[in-house]
Amino acid sequence: MDSNSNQSRPIGVFDSGVGGLTVVRALMERLPMENIVYFGDTARVPYGMKSRSTIETFTAQIVDFLLSQDVKALVIACNTIAAVAGHKVRQAAGNMPVLDVIAAGAEAALATTRNGHIGVIATATTVNSNAYARAIHSRHPDARVQSQSCPLLVPLVEEGWLGHEVTRLTVREYLKPLLAERIDTLVLGCTHYPLLKPLLRQEAQEVELVDSALTTAEAAARALADAGLLNSANPAPDYRFYVSDIPLRFRTIGERFLGRSMDQIEMMPLG
Repeated sequence: MDSNSNQSRPIGVFDSGVGGLTVVRALMERLPMENIVYFGDTARVPYGMKSRSTIETFTAQIVDFLLSQDVKALVIACNTIAAVAGHKVRQAAGNMPVLDVIAAGAEAALATTRNGHIGVIATATTVNSNAYARAIHSRHPDARVQSQSCPLLVPLVEEGWLGHEVTRLTVREYLKPLLAERIDTLVLGCTHYPLLKPLLRQEAQEVELVDSALTTAEAAARALADAGLLNSANPAPDYRFYVSDIPLRFRTIGERFLGRSMDQIEMMPLG
């Protein structure tokens, strides 16, 4: 296969549901000539409370599907999958670039913090996996990492209550123990949370926010460039979206996350 056809192959992006579309949006903005195939496992969301073995099984099915779409790179746009099954994805991908939100977020947090006190908000499974703390400490053993599980935020975001008083009060409660630790940097450890950035900035005005969607898109750009896989001659990129269930709800929420209309959505049951 020549290098041009390699470069024109799509990037495969996947998540347990709709949240990974914040990563797709960041990829569209950072890499506007790349074709993208997205898979959201809407039939089996949420992954945040499921067991490791179940998440690994579901992830393997998604990766198999994306590899069948002849992708040139994989982006794990789900913190829970990255925390629990990232190693399995890399095994399946072989030499293909694999990016994930946790590695990118950890690097960005360390580049951002001034006092070494980093907060992480995420789902229960991501927090319990300790994946962010491990990723940060592997690069900077002296950093202090305080993690907070925020199970109520995903349903509030999907309801569209981004500036609602209920959401504000919920965020305030979740941030209290983190702010008490004098964090100066907060990692948004779930792909739904970038939609709450305006509210989070109001509630934590002295804290820098790390949006793992943006940092993952930047890491993807570097990885594709290093591998000679950047698509630089594609003014009309192709975006395809696959879900395992309820595409109508996916479109409603997804267009809010993506900031644009979604034309090609197909249902693809797995398992």
